[in-house]
Parts: sequence; structure tokens; C-alpha cells
Amino acid sequence: MTITPAAAGTSVPVDPPLENLERVLPIEAPELRTGVPVPVAGVPDGPRYVTGRLLPGHTLPSVPFTAELPETAVELPLKDPLGEGNLGALGAVSEASDLALSSPGASLGAPVSAPRSDHRGRLVPVLPQVALITPVLQGTPAAALLMD
Repeated sequence: MTITPAAAGTSVPVDPPLENLERVLPIEAPELRTGVPVPVAGVPDGPRYVTGRLLPGHTLPSVPFTAELPETAVELPLKDPLGEGNLGALGAVSEASDLALSSPGASLGAPVSAPRSDHRGRLVPVLPQVALITPVLQGTPAAALLMD
């Protein structure tokens, strides 16, 4: 028995069995080839010191991810409605494209202010501030319809 390390890929191929549709619907089953992107985590942007605040900004940093949206191809054979035979096939193809993602994050404020000279260095109670960092999804998917 030979054991080899798993190859790191950018996507996992998915080939759904659509042949069973032919038993239910009176059409030929379409062919579908696609994959599921595998996100790879990057280095999070750590907390940053902010002047005048007790807690750093980006207390809960967002984590960046990169992935590749794999190529997807769908092909549906078209039957001639007036006779027997096929008119060809209708297809849709999307190219592979890079994805950039980031998880949500948060910045939290302390319930007290930083020591202030106008209060002789004492801490003053303040309303804590919470800021949410929105998640990001960026990509450039493109697709084309094909007729054979």
C-alpha cells in the first residue's frame, strides 16, 4: 500500500449524477461539470492601537481568504419537436475566476474613557462603542451561452 500526501487544490470537483432525471422527466439529462471552491485562509489584520482609546481598533480582526471559483459547464441536448433526432445542444460555460473573501470582524470600545487631564487623570464612564466590520466577497465571474 502506497501513501502519498494529498495534493492541495483550489477546488473540489463535483459531478452530480443527473441521469436519474431521465426516469422522471421526458428529456435527456443535462451534463453538469463544476467544482466547489476551497478557501485558503490568509493572515488576519491584527488589532491596531488608536490614540485616545483604551482598547485597540479591530479587536476581533477579519480573516482574509483566497479561493478560485472553478469552471462550470452545463450542456442540455435539444430534441427536434417536429421529428426525431436532436437539434444540437444548448450549453452554458463559466470561466474560472479568482475570489477574495474576508470574514466579519469587530471593534469594541471600553466602558471608560482614557485618563483625561480635565478630570485629574481619572477615568470617566462612557457608553461602550461597537463597530462591525462587514464581510467582503470579490470576484469576476463570467459566463457564455453556447449553441451546437
